[in-house]
Amino acid sequence: MELIQNNILSFIIFFPMVVALCIAPMKSAKSAQLTALLGSLAVFVAACFVWCNYDPSKPSHMDFVQICDWIPAFGIKYIVGVDGISLLLLVLTAFLVPLIIISRWDADDAKNKAFLALFMALESGMMGALLSLDMVLFYIFWEAMLIPMYFIIGIWGGKRRIYATTKFVIYTVVGSLLMLAAAIVLYHMYTAQFPDAGPSTALADLYKVKMNDTYQYWLYAAFALAFAIKVPMFPFHTWLPDAHVEAPTAGSVILAGILLKMGTYGFLRFALPLFPQAAFAFAPLIMSLGVIGIIYGALTAWMQTDAKKLVAYSSVSHLGFVVIGSMAFLGGGEGLSPEALTGAVYQMINHGISTGALFFLVGVIYERRHTRMLSDYGGLASVMPWFSIMLIVATLSSVGLPGTGGFVGEFLILIGTFNANPLAGAVASLGVLLGAIYMLTLCKKILFGPLDNEENKQLKDLSIKEFVYLTPLAILAIVMGVYPKAFLEKARPSISYLAKNYSEYRLTGLELEEMKSNKVANR
Repeated sequence: MELIQNNILSFIIFFPMVVALCIAPMKSAKSAQLTALLGSLAVFVAACFVWCNYDPSKPSHMDFVQICDWIPAFGIKYIVGVDGISLLLLVLTAFLVPLIIISRWDADDAKNKAFLALFMALESGMMGALLSLDMVLFYIFWEAMLIPMYFIIGIWGGKRRIYATTKFVIYTVVGSLLMLAAAIVLYHMYTAQFPDAGPSTALADLYKVKMNDTYQYWLYAAFALAFAIKVPMFPFHTWLPDAHVEAPTAGSVILAGILLKMGTYGFLRFALPLFPQAAFAFAPLIMSLGVIGIIYGALTAWMQTDAKKLVAYSSVSHLGFVVIGSMAFLGGGEGLSPEALTGAVYQMINHGISTGALFFLVGVIYERRHTRMLSDYGGLASVMPWFSIMLIVATLSSVGLPGTGGFVGEFLILIGTFNANPLAGAVASLGVLLGAIYMLTLCKKILFGPLDNEENKQLKDLSIKEFVYLTPLAILAIVMGVYPKAFLEKARPSISYLAKNYSEYRLTGLELEEMKSNKVANR
């Protein structure tokens, strides 16, 4: 048991890559699909093990920490660990990947083996970025996520796939290079301030760097830009609709479900605790951009005639709520609003579930009709009742109906934002109304009205395969609404600690050395 606990995070990170390498030379497409599914399920089981055994009482609420020297001459270490915030995203990632693989179970694409191998490699990159506690290690995984996604969109995407994937990579790389430059400055500052300790890229050590406001502002701006592009925040959002529209369904699901959350996660794990004064100073600007994104994304989604593009712009709006929840600083030096921050973390998970389901459902009707234009549909509720139920559940969760996960997240965000900035909270509330309008419009145009298109009269309802990957998402959307405690009880200590002590969210040097000597904290 101790061996498993000591290495479980490394298994979660690297096992998908091992599966990808095993799939690549396989001759049988079915063998490749089965291997990918079993491999992803093994990672999900491991993630559930971490969930069940996570102990939030550990130092800085960080558990399963594993530390190894990697490049000692430069102080670069292999450090991984999980706290309550990354735990939720870890389990969400492990949950979505098997569903995506099932959705492609009967794909007759001759290149499907390559797709599965790339997707498993992508899972390794995502897990590594979520669990890394060393700046160099994080940056490697952060960049590694781009490579599989580039090929997934570029090979299996739509007609403008090369344009979309190139735009996606250029935007992300520009932001990443700025973050790398800022990380190098931090590295040299730590070395200068702690010469006796030797060089280090460990996040726990970089947290201890002291700097004046000028340095804080510039370095924070570099990190914040990288994360803002990934979210994406307004006005850096323009790559997202193109990427979503041209990506295959599986690519859109993982992009909305996980990859966008890397930006908001980056703010919480890096930007806020590394540069607390700058984060406080820039909070009004970033909150303003978040509010603009909420309204702009909602209005633009309302105007769309393409169902997939509508869902894509809805992500810009919904993630604007996550942004304002992450930046809701209370007055009087009280730190971040715990309600808003809790809602932001919860909304990240709910968005992954509800928007992932919406992209799946748009993919279902696209496979049958080869069109995403809303004008080509109408009246599908009479011929596809089970599809209609799934779409309604996903839609209601997306708009935040009480009893769904979306309500819990948005309600907490708005309460906390009102306390921190009443004007921002009031304007953001308009986004909830607009969200209901454009999402219910989507349902109306697809499901209701006259069934006057002859091609739609012959459409088949959900298949068994589609039931298998859609039902867990529908159930989870409701469970998150009626029993949020199940998801927040382990995350709450980390969220509360970050909310109240964001400028001290660090492991002390003593704790780090203790973890290094014991391999795993207190084990």
